[in-house]
Formats: sequence, C-alpha cells, structure tokens
Amino acid sequence: MIDFQNGGFYKLSAVDPQPLQKEIGPLLIEGENVLQTFKGIRDFIAFTNKRVIAVNIQGITGKKRDYTSLPFSKVQAFSVETAGTFDLDAELDLWFSSVGKVRFEFRDNVDIRMLSQLIAGYVL
Repeated sequence: MIDFQNGGFYKLSAVDPQPLQKEIGPLLIEGENVLQTFKGIRDFIAFTNKRVIAVNIQGITGKKRDYTSLPFSKVQAFSVETAGTFDLDAELDLWFSSVGKVRFEFRDNVDIRMLSQLIAGYVL
C-alpha cells in the first residue's frame, strides 16, 4: 500500500480517462464506472463511483505498480483547499478509517470544487 504519510500524489492534472481505462479496467467491479482521472509525472489516480484508485508506478522500467483502493464508504471526513495567488496548488484531504489522512495536490487548472461535489455525492 502507498505510504500516504511520507509521500503522496502531487501536481496532479486532469486527464482523459480513456487511456487509463485499460490499466484499471480489470480492477473495477460490476456497476463501477470511472468518473475522473488525474495524472502526475508517472503516478495517477482515478475517481470511480465507488472509490479512489491510486496507482503508484515504481522502478526504472515502471512495470512494478502499486494499486491502492480507497473506498468512499470508509471516508470519515474530507477537505478541499483552493489554489491562491502564491500557493498555486489545490489540495484534497480525505480521512479514512484505519488509514488516516490521504492528501492529493492538484495543479491550479483543476476544478477542486467540482471534485468536492463529486466526493460529497458518494460520501454523504
């Protein structure tokens, strides 16, 4: 599992879910749909209607991958912080039972309020 306390997913930008569908498609259960995807330099996350799937690409070749599933049913609280004048990154914090806080940082072009509304629809 990804160690979110000593690292996380930073500088994420919204990307088209279609190219990533091939990689995470086998992980999805019946009735689960990918809603939004975000990619960093190598790593990426996918928001589905059931969970967040965080993919950590490891090693020089990138063949080794860690897939961490964070179900919305385990979210206890969440927080969003919009980008500002000097702090150009928006942040999403999710608190999961038994995992703790998970932080994702997004580039300023990501509509963090829309993402907050998406999460609220599945958590509340």
